[in-house]
Amino acid sequence: MGQAVGVPGSTDATASVLEGRRRVVVEAIWPEIDAGRFPIKRVVGDTVAVEADVFADGHDQLAVRLVHRSPDGTTAETAMEPLGNDRWRGELTVEAVGRHGYAIAAWIDHFATWRGDLEKRVAAGQDVSVDLQIGAEHTARAAQRAAADGATDDGARLRALTDTLQAGASLPTATETALGDELAALMARHPDRSLETVSAPELEIVVDPVHARFSSWYELFPRSTSPKPGRHGTLADVIARLDYVADLGFDVLYLPPIHPIGERQRKGPNNVTSPNPTDPGVPWAIGGAAGGHDAVHPDLGTIDDLRALVAAADKRGIRVALDIAFQASPDHPYVDEHRAWFRSRPDGTVQYAENPPKKYQDIYPFDFETAEWRGLWTELRRVIRFWMDQGVRIFRVDNPHTKPFAFWEWLIDDLKRTDPDVLFLAEAFTRPKVMYRLAKLGFSQSYTYFTWRNTKDELTDYFLELNRPPLAEFFRPNAWPNTPDILHEYLQHGGRPAFIARLVLAATLAASYGIYGPAFELGESTPREPGSEEYLDSEKYEIRTWDLAAPHSLAPLIRTVNAARRDHPALQSNERLAFHHVEDDQLIAYSKQTADAQDTIVTVGNLDPHHPRSGTLELPLEALGIDPERPFEVHDLLTDRTMLWQGHRNLVELDPAGVPAMILDVRPRVRSEADFDAFM
Repeated sequence: MGQAVGVPGSTDATASVLEGRRRVVVEAIWPEIDAGRFPIKRVVGDTVAVEADVFADGHDQLAVRLVHRSPDGTTAETAMEPLGNDRWRGELTVEAVGRHGYAIAAWIDHFATWRGDLEKRVAAGQDVSVDLQIGAEHTARAAQRAAADGATDDGARLRALTDTLQAGASLPTATETALGDELAALMARHPDRSLETVSAPELEIVVDPVHARFSSWYELFPRSTSPKPGRHGTLADVIARLDYVADLGFDVLYLPPIHPIGERQRKGPNNVTSPNPTDPGVPWAIGGAAGGHDAVHPDLGTIDDLRALVAAADKRGIRVALDIAFQASPDHPYVDEHRAWFRSRPDGTVQYAENPPKKYQDIYPFDFETAEWRGLWTELRRVIRFWMDQGVRIFRVDNPHTKPFAFWEWLIDDLKRTDPDVLFLAEAFTRPKVMYRLAKLGFSQSYTYFTWRNTKDELTDYFLELNRPPLAEFFRPNAWPNTPDILHEYLQHGGRPAFIARLVLAATLAASYGIYGPAFELGESTPREPGSEEYLDSEKYEIRTWDLAAPHSLAPLIRTVNAARRDHPALQSNERLAFHHVEDDQLIAYSKQTADAQDTIVTVGNLDPHHPRSGTLELPLEALGIDPERPFEVHDLLTDRTMLWQGHRNLVELDPAGVPAMILDVRPRVRSEADFDAFM
């Protein structure tokens, strides 16, 4: 990433507008994604470290600045420091949500070069009278620049110092002035940047609210929230459920589609194609007589009820996330009003959704290759803006990988230009490169392959991949142990220990995670048939009644896990994740630590839901801020048990009959000998 210089006389169209006297080269800027094609991502308050190779011909000294453009258009600069071998580093802090820019400006610092050479000549005892005259020329020009900038006082002082450097002053006084701090500071404030190189294109940072990086999601079906079995739940019932969700420690409540559901081709329990008249249908089969994507299912309530839910959730520190599924039921108004938005079969019927051998007769996908694609795009944008107007700021997007990349780039960019705080979670269980492209295009978070990563090696390799550059610059993982569509065999056969293990792993490996409840906390684990990841009696097809007060509920443990996430900043970021050796292959161990090392969490999990496991855990104590020669404390946040460890190697034992995991708060403080004796 640098500025090319054309050859004089070249016929190249760009060469004629470039300044051939610019000597500084800027290249290899990091971070950047695809040569600046896509922005990196951060959240409010982050410090962004930027590095680049910056050099010029010869031995002149350089001035290098990191230029930061805020969303309001104001710019600020910070000096970059040399790291050696022509590598430079600088930092900027992003304080506002929106799209920021950054670039590197660098120029030959002739005054600093002259001053450095003068120091060497003085040290060698050489005559520097002519050199002082050269310095006076530099300072005189700086005085003119200061005056032009309106810095009257600086200009006057530079003129006075120029007089000192000239022949009228004694040589010792002039030399002392030339090498003094005052002159250096004045010259730094008014440098000659007429031949500076500015990296191009400007690189960008999308800065989101903190929720984009750290969030705890809870999914429920509103129609299953009625306290009275047999009655269709309402949005008012969801409001009554908010205290439960808040008590568990979740800060995002995700609702599947809340729109009217089509009647034709409606699916019944367990996906049967011959439903009873009272079967409620699948929420993702959107649209009916009561409206489409901008309507609320009449049995759930009204738009006013949705606004009331958003407001009630906000009072409890919870954000409501709505499902965006760009597809339609056969009864959706779009089917009659915009038939061209759907693909027709040779027999004249509309093509329903398929993922052979699966058939979704109750869902019509949009045809994004329609000649009327502009109208389709505009309408879908209107739908999201409609819900944004009701106060919704987070959207979980269903199957975005089945819609064009160009559509998502246009849509998300358009929405975030005016509402930069809006967030999008991509439900894209698809090929890695497709998932990553969606993240580059603007999706704030993404579901992951966590559900299907169950061995120590699988989990280690996968989360190291997610936390390494360049992926970590734009892809934010959101780990889910289950969803309404996914009941992994590990949960089917592992019982309560498997649910605990997967909960702890999801909540500590990723800064954002979610569960589909109440199925998760109540340990729902029966598949529709052997070998299937579909739930038996799935909520997708029928209304369920859940006993939230059941004695076997994992709610108390979930509450404890979310409290640990809330109280420990180390768990609120995906940075500084490190895996550690533990002898047993069924035990996994890893740590997270804040940048200042004031908060360190070590998680140990037993991946075997059927047998106790033990092994020696090895920790790099020096890197964790612990003196390996003295005992230190580890406090298990799950059991409230404190242990005293010493040295790099300590024994861990986890029995699935109890709690098959530990979330250890590793104290950065070393106890005194007196404390140690008292503890023992």
